[in-house]
Amino acid sequence: MNQVLPMGANTSLTTASGHITISHDISPAIDVSLTAFLLTDQDKVQGDSGIIFYNQPTSETGVATLLPSEQIGNTKVHKLQFDMNKAPVGITKIAVTLTEDNSTGFANVNHLTAEIATDNDRIQLNPSSFQSENGIIVLELYLRNGGTKVKSIWRGFDSGLEGLCINYGVEVEADEPSSSAASQPTADHTPPPAQATPQPVTTSESSALPSLASTQPTETPASAPAAPNTQPLLSSINLQKVTGKVNLEKGQKSVMIEKTPEITATVSWQTGTDYDIYALVYTRSGEQVDVAMFGAEDVPPLQSFGNGAVEHMGDVGRSHQTTKTEVIKLRLRDDILAVVPVVYSAQSNGTGSFYRYKVSMSIDNHQGTSVTISSKNANNNDKIYTCVPGILQNTADGVIISPLELYSEPNSEYRPMLQMGDSGMVEVLMDEGPVNDYK
Repeated sequence: MNQVLPMGANTSLTTASGHITISHDISPAIDVSLTAFLLTDQDKVQGDSGIIFYNQPTSETGVATLLPSEQIGNTKVHKLQFDMNKAPVGITKIAVTLTEDNSTGFANVNHLTAEIATDNDRIQLNPSSFQSENGIIVLELYLRNGGTKVKSIWRGFDSGLEGLCINYGVEVEADEPSSSAASQPTADHTPPPAQATPQPVTTSESSALPSLASTQPTETPASAPAAPNTQPLLSSINLQKVTGKVNLEKGQKSVMIEKTPEITATVSWQTGTDYDIYALVYTRSGEQVDVAMFGAEDVPPLQSFGNGAVEHMGDVGRSHQTTKTEVIKLRLRDDILAVVPVVYSAQSNGTGSFYRYKVSMSIDNHQGTSVTISSKNANNNDKIYTCVPGILQNTADGVIISPLELYSEPNSEYRPMLQMGDSGMVEVLMDEGPVNDYK
């Protein structure tokens, strides 16, 4: 049975199991996530197990399973499998939600569609238009009179994932300020308190909350008085620390690793060309520091910053090794908000495609965890000189690693530039920095 379910309408499914597919156009300005909440008759979760998201993709009983998102052409596809016959005792409903984690709002999410498919049903759910909303309740699956029904919701909120969590009874707690962080210059900024329930967005008022990974304050002069970090955190669905060997690709979710006394960022490539690695450091006072063995316009070479807090371990130059590496050592202090390792094909090195020489970056905390980002999306263009594999955000809870895989424009010798984004996280702007010196 094929049908279109308008917003606010409901219908019965012929079977209790199937899958939900939500798709939208890909854009660097957005970061859309799917989260499902397993709810009681009171529309509340029973505990942490009632949240299905990328760090907890399946329920214990199998009532809901979040599959890895896929990229098909220019379309991002999210998929959730469900089987209401496996609902735990007391659970009668699944609320399927979306959040836009870059805080740019769903007005920037184009060609958003949702579909429910079972063995006998194919139901299209068409959304309404959105503006600055950062959270959406897409639909609800629920048990009624021994059967399974679906209701098309498409209701948006400006409070994003945090507001949805509060609405569904997920515990939200404030991050405890550390004594070391309190001694560092920080922003005189206190985020608004979490609302008891998410409030719908209006055209005249929007109070979008920061992304749940946004644990850092925004830029302010260094002379500003220190203030405790009261950014609300989600106790049960905040980024969980990964261990072991992790491989990340562009478009995948950020991960958090344990912050150890020394972390290394190692860039590797196959012999045949010579790359250089340098690091862009963004400090709590809003300053960008370039740690590089070669200079740029009005930027002198700098091998070490902050008494070794960020240190380049030397240019390997050309060699006959099969795989060559350069290393940046990080001894992260509280006044460092982010570090961005950059891979550069110097002018004097000749041209060399990032794809052809299989460039990758590995972040290792030397306590059993390493995260590797490869240049899988690079092409064979020999005129692209700069690659940013990812960014490391320094938080009190750990180091957040986000795969970016950004590339400069062809023939551009401009360095990237860092800025504090509206979400409270440091952002990378390609080709906006100074021109590299001839090396």
